[in-house]
Amino acid sequence: MAKCEVCGKGVTFGKKYSHSHIRTSRDWKPNVQRVKIIENGTPRRIYVCTRCLRSGKVQRAI
Repeated sequence: MAKCEVCGKGVTFGKKYSHSHIRTSRDWKPNVQRVKIIENGTPRRIYVCTRCLRSGKVQRAI
């Protein structure tokens, strides 16, 4: 679910370092929201990251 259907941005994996430098795995999830858009004249609900919403890559349905 944490994947943008417009740009394909998804979960990124890496390491979390504590103060004592103990490494544990963690993941960074994009800010993905389920919005209603207009695609080919018909409304549709898809998951879109906030970067695509802000830059105007999708046209929201009202």
